[in-house]
Amino acid sequence: MPSSRPGLPEIGRTTTELLAEIAELTAADLPTRGGRTAAYVYDSGRPEVREAAEQAYLALMETNGLDPTAFPSIVALERSVVGAVASRLGGDAATPGIFTSGGTESILLAVKAARDARPDVPEPRIVVPVTAHAAFHKAGSYLGVRVVTVPVDPKTFRAVPEAMAAACDDSTVLVVVSAPSYAHGVVDPVAEIAAMAADRGLPCHVDACVGGWLLPWLSDCGADIPAFDLTVRGVTSLSCDLHKFGYAPKGASVLLFRDEAMRLGAYYACAAWPGYTVVNSTVQSSKGAGPLAGAWATMQALGADGYRELSRAALAATRRLIDGVGAIDGLTVLGSPDATLVALGSDSLDLFALADEARARGFFLQPQLSLDGLPANLHLTLTGVSERGVTELLAVLAEAADAVRPLGPPQPPAELVALLGDLDFGSLDNAAFAALLPAVGAELTGPDAGRMAPVNRLLDALPPATREVIVTRFLSALYSPHLAG
Repeated sequence: MPSSRPGLPEIGRTTTELLAEIAELTAADLPTRGGRTAAYVYDSGRPEVREAAEQAYLALMETNGLDPTAFPSIVALERSVVGAVASRLGGDAATPGIFTSGGTESILLAVKAARDARPDVPEPRIVVPVTAHAAFHKAGSYLGVRVVTVPVDPKTFRAVPEAMAAACDDSTVLVVVSAPSYAHGVVDPVAEIAAMAADRGLPCHVDACVGGWLLPWLSDCGADIPAFDLTVRGVTSLSCDLHKFGYAPKGASVLLFRDEAMRLGAYYACAAWPGYTVVNSTVQSSKGAGPLAGAWATMQALGADGYRELSRAALAATRRLIDGVGAIDGLTVLGSPDATLVALGSDSLDLFALADEARARGFFLQPQLSLDGLPANLHLTLTGVSERGVTELLAVLAEAADAVRPLGPPQPPAELVALLGDLDFGSLDNAAFAALLPAVGAELTGPDAGRMAPVNRLLDALPPATREVIVTRFLSALYSPHLAG
């Protein structure tokens, strides 16, 4: 892993030199184009669209979203973007909305609005399926809201309306459903759960961060998509990321509300200091308008026809993948995905080793650990460019399965599991934690760099609370000099 030069140079460096170092630093990164990285990135495969987004992003890079009265371009662009999203998700140009930096910020604001609408509840709770995104747990931690998780159907991986209803009480301030859940790509029964929430006087948020700008276009292409948007009775807010299937640059999401009062609850204002009066629609105060401009340009450059074609291609790739996986001994698709997100499971193969083998052959699959009876799996997000490479992907999956089949199911060393379970990580500094990593199979440099199966096997065998401690300490050590290559 190359490392950038420490400190500030005495004399400024040239652009050529800086870009050369950036090229060196990114040489080991996963590819962001071409569909070989089946998580994290979304590629439209259209250079002209990326060029439009890049130029628009740069044009407003220095524009500060802190004060839209100083930069009226922000208001015009946000109205356009939010209006376009609302028009596809059951609203119109008048639907209240906010442009945010991503799904996590949208979710934080949705939870804040629900919490602040109930100042009479001293210990607010939100009720979520266990498959709800981790961002809701983050919102709960940041905002002092208890997150109540509810088991899902173990076969379909969808939320169970009766179980969600049973989890609600007088302290509940928000009910959450996913469209779809990231882990398995399935849409929860939004209509039933939202109606239950409405009957109880509770708001219902639809986390459509990953699917909001995909599912309507899939429906146009003939896919059977359950109702999930603002047309559904009881849905009071909805989040939709544009840096996912909107193919916009990172930092682009939209949070929609059914009514203006809820949007006002997401805002923050402060006049209790001697400086300028602060009023923010997002968690951020100062923020560059580049992501907003990039999202607007991407949407304008692609248009409805472009999104429809990209969705058709992603859907075709997903169907081919699901059919092809059925022919690979030991692999199966979990549930019946509604979107172009697929989770691969297995009772006989070491999926973590399979992910390493696939990565060595040029495809990154995202490991997902087991939780509350839900099995470990490998996640794939198929996008508009995936249709071009699905045949090769299936060949790689078959080869990788053959390579790991002799290993059998994952078997983490029992002694290491016991050691990590008993270890006091609070007593370790970054240097000590970094020294521990080779013993658990984590190699960040050398020929085995990137092979994470030993680490994932161990994490999967540990309880979630211990996993969280370990990965938090790892992140701390990663940014310290002790893990610099």
